[in-house]
Amino acid sequence: METAYNVAGIDVHKRMLAVVIANARETELEFECRRFGTTVSEVRALSAWLKERNVQEAAMESTAQYWKPVWLGLEGQCHLHLAQARSNRGPRGRKTDFRDAKRVVSRLLSGDLILSFVPEAEQRCWRTLTRTKHQLTRDRVRLQSQLESLLEECQVKLSSVVSDLLGASGRRILRAIAKGETNPVRLADLGDKRLHASEAELIDALSGHVGSLHRQVLSLYLDRLDLIESQVAKLEKMVADAMKTHDAAILRLAELPGLGVDSAQQIIAEIGPKAAAFPTAAQLASWVGVCPGRQESAGESGSDRSAKGNRSMRRLLDQLAHAAVRKEGTQMQIVFRRLCSRMGYNKAIWAIAHRLCRLIWKVLHDGVHYVEHGLPPSPIALKRRRQRLVTQLRRIGYQVELIPLVPNPNG
Repeated sequence: METAYNVAGIDVHKRMLAVVIANARETELEFECRRFGTTVSEVRALSAWLKERNVQEAAMESTAQYWKPVWLGLEGQCHLHLAQARSNRGPRGRKTDFRDAKRVVSRLLSGDLILSFVPEAEQRCWRTLTRTKHQLTRDRVRLQSQLESLLEECQVKLSSVVSDLLGASGRRILRAIAKGETNPVRLADLGDKRLHASEAELIDALSGHVGSLHRQVLSLYLDRLDLIESQVAKLEKMVADAMKTHDAAILRLAELPGLGVDSAQQIIAEIGPKAAAFPTAAQLASWVGVCPGRQESAGESGSDRSAKGNRSMRRLLDQLAHAAVRKEGTQMQIVFRRLCSRMGYNKAIWAIAHRLCRLIWKVLHDGVHYVEHGLPPSPIALKRRRQRLVTQLRRIGYQVELIPLVPNPNG
């Protein structure tokens, strides 16, 4: 008699789990159904039940983040899959929790289920660190906008005369205002002598009317800014320590145009140090969502719009593409200028993002170094890029020793 191969389908909700089990080797699937809660004890009971039924494979459908405790409770016990909810939709008016769980099993066996990429536990921790750091960076940008709005309300035009409101000069002036200083002349003296604005322009920009409540709110904003920056610094150190064993991959990625140490760490957190989950560069580009999609009917594609893909990688690649095309004399800039004339700016940037995605896969998967085939950079540009990378690495806790691969006559 043929051995049973039991597969479980789990419809995950915040407070309950609808679980079904079927033998995949049967012609007609017969389901055993059971309902569980989502507390730790209930997940343990689910684990014991699946083990008792000798389940070798389990697929779950979930919205939001409710799948994570279930995944952690079953990880290592059987082969797990996470289905995308939109690939398991049923007909309207016929939706129940157990029908959804049964449909997960049926579509998994028929190959019609779209599965999400869930990395190993260590990589999931990297993602938590890098995504938290990105969120804090966004909070800092939002806080700067709030600061500018507050200053405009006080008729203080500081951001109009300094290039960086939160630079050294801007912070000294803001802290003085928060402590009660109102004399625009004394406030202007706190500005650095290297500021492009003249002393008269500074005095004019600082001749606003800051009330007591405005100073209190400004003080709160500055305290929050200090907290955000201290937390970002801690996260940078935590990411560097967590990825210590993959320094070589980080440095190889940082050689790509537009990339740096921080972006290299974010990429590795998303796709892994060797991109092992993606056999080809095309599969990685499809997963990220930087290649054309296809909606074919009657032999014609009605839309070539890209899939949503991985939002973190799409956002990162878009930023990196904009940075890469600004690097003078690089192959990326040459290709971008050629494409921009016939495709337009936005499509050309997206084409560069696609090219960068494939390069990232090549560098990680094959362990190779990037070689620039554009115009040779000037010695000054090489020196600045070298100093910038060394500064970034030392700031996050790396010890850097530069050893040239070949003698460089330009230094």
